[in-house]
Amino acid sequence: MTSKNLKIRNLKGIIFEILCLLATLFGIVALIILLEEILRAGLPFLNLHFLTSFPSRIPEEAGIKSAVLGTIWVISLTALFTFPLGVGAAIYLEEYAPRNWLTQLLKLNLANLAGVPSIVYGILGLALFVRTLAFERSLISGALTLTLLVLPVVIIASQEAIRTVPSFIKEASYALGATRWQTVYKAVIPSALPGILTGTILALSRAIGETAPLIMIGALAFVAFSPQSVFDPFTVLPIQIFNWTSRPQAEFRSLAAAAIIVLLFVLVVLNAVAVLLRNRYQKRANW
Repeated sequence: MTSKNLKIRNLKGIIFEILCLLATLFGIVALIILLEEILRAGLPFLNLHFLTSFPSRIPEEAGIKSAVLGTIWVISLTALFTFPLGVGAAIYLEEYAPRNWLTQLLKLNLANLAGVPSIVYGILGLALFVRTLAFERSLISGALTLTLLVLPVVIIASQEAIRTVPSFIKEASYALGATRWQTVYKAVIPSALPGILTGTILALSRAIGETAPLIMIGALAFVAFSPQSVFDPFTVLPIQIFNWTSRPQAEFRSLAAAAIIVLLFVLVVLNAVAVLLRNRYQKRANW
């Protein structure tokens, strides 16, 4: 390679690095501007009354209690349904399923489902859970719809975590006379648990911010009561934010900004939990 060609390649590399840096800075600056606007508008309204009051048509009396409780209900039920189904499917596909065209077809379809727009899952949830199973516009319908949304992501993340387990761990387990289930339960799952938990929590973080599928199944924009069972009507923080931003009064937009701050706090906490769990279980693996 001549000296001239080497200089051209180095110059192209420097230009590409600068472009990537500028793209990163652009995203960071846009995020800072957005956060500054949200904090400026929402912090004056963020207080205990706002967190413990139900929505109201009077801005000074409005709060997010029902939206927070609905979000907790929906995400708790979604996690209850998603984790065993997602991890179980990943274990079957990686450890038990035969290596044939049908298994490859399942994996391909899972990858495709992970990229399907959320509104499609909302239509499916409306047809299946609200109308066919007659769950109506309830918490269980919302949780099951979000389960359909994040399940492919959890399965794929769990599969990747299981694949990262070194083969010598399985071989050592089999050499000691363990069965396949004992190897999976005692060796594979504990080693893959950091990646499984991280993928699951990040998928649930995505579910918390979803609005379109819940609007499709009929989640209410105004709920002035606390849900008492899984068959009660509900609302969640994104829908409450959407409702307030659609109103003409400036005070409601400030209330929406305050609700966005609460939602961001929840997302940051979930992501921090994912990092802590990953670090904790990685230290236990010791391989």
